[in-house]
Amino acid sequence: GQLSRMTQYKSKSEQHADNLYAGLLNYPILMAADIILYDAKYVPVGDDQRQHMELTRDLVEKFNYIYGETFVVPEMLATDTGSRIMSLQNPTAKMSKSDPDELGYISMLDEPKKIEKKIKRSVTDSLNNFDYNEEQLGLRNLIEIYTSFTGDSVEEVVNRYRDSGYGKFKSDLALVVIDTLKPIQDSFNIYISDKGELERIYRQGADRAREVADKKLADVYEKIGFIKK
Repeated sequence: GQLSRMTQYKSKSEQHADNLYAGLLNYPILMAADIILYDAKYVPVGDDQRQHMELTRDLVEKFNYIYGETFVVPEMLATDTGSRIMSLQNPTAKMSKSDPDELGYISMLDEPKKIEKKIKRSVTDSLNNFDYNEEQLGLRNLIEIYTSFTGDSVEEVVNRYRDSGYGKFKSDLALVVIDTLKPIQDSFNIYISDKGELERIYRQGADRAREVADKKLADVYEKIGFIKK
């Protein structure tokens, strides 16, 4: 019942009514397991994940109340701006890599020219009024992307570009995104070029995760009264 009331589930189930699957319904539980199994104290979340985090906290608090302190109650880390980045082509919809319109999202591995093209073609408005408000959703979204990448405040960005126009702002935003993603892309290319080293890192991480998980599960089994594996 509680899972079916999750906003994200209801939204996606309406969009894909003929193709619903258990993974969509159970996703918040899988997310909760990943968080609490490793005693995560702080969890960075987007605005659309807040409800899932609230469910996770509820599950932890109920378990701890019944069986004693076992799991860490996780806290959400979310910024005032940029916690929900919208599509570059439809600022009323969340940016998603599954968007059929490639101009609507920026991939971490997009080449510089592609990033520049997507940002310059992003939807704004015809008001030619550089401001951050609910009426100019396209521009508002771009400003939030800029502040998320640079750490500048919304006020600083608005004051800087108020007299420059949308074109100048979009050009600068493209450079900011390109420069920020470059070291990430460079690291990706290094790791992907050495599959052996990449698999070694995978295995090392899996071994460490399994060690931590087994210890926590043993504690849970003991408190619940399950037979240890």
